[in-house]
Amino acid sequence: MKNNSAKNPWTTLKVKEVYDNPWITVTHEEVLTPSNTNGIYGKVHFKNTAIGIIPLDEENHTWLVGQYRYTLNDYHWEIPEGGGPIGVDPLDSAKRELLEETGITAKSWTQILELHTSNSVTDEYGVAYIARDLSFGEAEPEETEDLKVIRVPFSEAVAMVMDGRITDALSMVSIMKVALMEKAANRKK
Repeated sequence: MKNNSAKNPWTTLKVKEVYDNPWITVTHEEVLTPSNTNGIYGKVHFKNTAIGIIPLDEENHTWLVGQYRYTLNDYHWEIPEGGGPIGVDPLDSAKRELLEETGITAKSWTQILELHTSNSVTDEYGVAYIARDLSFGEAEPEETEDLKVIRVPFSEAVAMVMDGRITDALSMVSIMKVALMEKAANRKK
């Protein structure tokens, strides 16, 4: 997803790691800006790929995951999502996340998007998929997850984005992309 034809107008002078854990590294960077002035940049490097899945059944229903998000101090609804190690096929990570969070497996997978979640401060990269031809089993959440899973009409997921009940960036973009894909497919009929 890189645009390698653009020349980088920034010059990195010094990089200092200020925080590191298994998921992220935070650096303080001294730079020369594109206008050749001294500046600073704080950067959050993510050690995993963000993975999102929209499972769709024959009735055009999907599954949402509810959980309390510590960083926001609030409860949120999202598509099934998680992190996949960089260097591992994101589709393999998506299959694992869908099973972990919902107990669902799928025979058909379609990648629908790639994105950067907040490219002014982080290099986090994400991939989202539609999963179809679903089978159902038991969820296998991680010990740190206290999840509630609901099945809703896909149109309700769109409404939840539109009225602010879903605010997670990967969820919003993925749901709206699928809605636009469905609208385009219906116009062709």
